[in-house]
Amino acid sequence: MAGLTALEGAALVIGGIYMLVMGLLGRPESPQQAEMGGLTLIALGLIPLIAARGLLRRRSWSRGPALITQIIALPVAWTLLRSHGALIPAGIVLAAVVLTALYQLVRPTTIEALGIRRPGTATGTEPGTTPEA
Repeated sequence: MAGLTALEGAALVIGGIYMLVMGLLGRPESPQQAEMGGLTLIALGLIPLIAARGLLRRRSWSRGPALITQIIALPVAWTLLRSHGALIPAGIVLAAVVLTALYQLVRPTTIEALGIRRPGTATGTEPGTTPEA
């Protein structure tokens, strides 16, 4: 799960670096737009990379950014799947990665491993038990 999140973050950062370099060295129609797009992708790529590091360290806060990254990637995968040519396989791969990561992030074992308490449970108690006095 952390690996998939890191993979998505790395892809965003690499795409952002490519856009930034092409905006600076290439001949885009709008260099400013290419540069800003590249910087935006790099910034967006840092979010899942930081979340992946938190997931590896079993930090409970990391699940939120990782979930948000997956939810944002779903429409991107859908758009790629509805396009033409080489973008369709990219959409299939992205959809598979997103759905796998989402499944892993919502599994009870993941929630437990990250130390996230379920609503209505006291600290240190399991559902169905009573806290000690």
